[in-house]
Amino acid sequence: MSEPIGESGSGATKALIEDFGVHIGGAMGWPPMAGRAAGVLMLSQTPMTMPQLQEALDASKGSVSETTRLLIATGTVERIKERGSRQSAYRWRDDAWIGCLQHQLEQTTELLSLAERASRQGSALPPEQRGRLQAMHEYYTFMTERLEALLREYTDRFSGDRVRSDPASN
Repeated sequence: MSEPIGESGSGATKALIEDFGVHIGGAMGWPPMAGRAAGVLMLSQTPMTMPQLQEALDASKGSVSETTRLLIATGTVERIKERGSRQSAYRWRDDAWIGCLQHQLEQTTELLSLAERASRQGSALPPEQRGRLQAMHEYYTFMTERLEALLREYTDRFSGDRVRSDPASN
């Protein structure tokens, strides 16, 4: 059986995965395990089963299960059933960055809905509090509009049947 992340034992690969754990995990507000799992799956040459992820991350089944649910929810990883296999596997989505942006838009849209409800429900509050609710509404309106535009632009620019090439070969 081939190694899912290629040279999984190499120091460079391990360092990169740890870097993902610290930086992606930290920037996204994820635990380091989720960032490391993102790194493992992004670098994997093939989809990985739960036991393979457990081994690669040196983590329990429960921890890996929780982590994969988080990565699926944020739009970067998908769970698949490989033909002929009874086990599910996980892989980095080909459109992971679009999925990530869609997730951000969904979160922001949800907060815009909250801001709209809060503005209506807070209409009898004193001016200072109404002003805060109005500022919240304006912010999430602005962010939702910009994220929708970014998603359209990014999708137009980077989706479709792109030929993925090795930058070193160009």
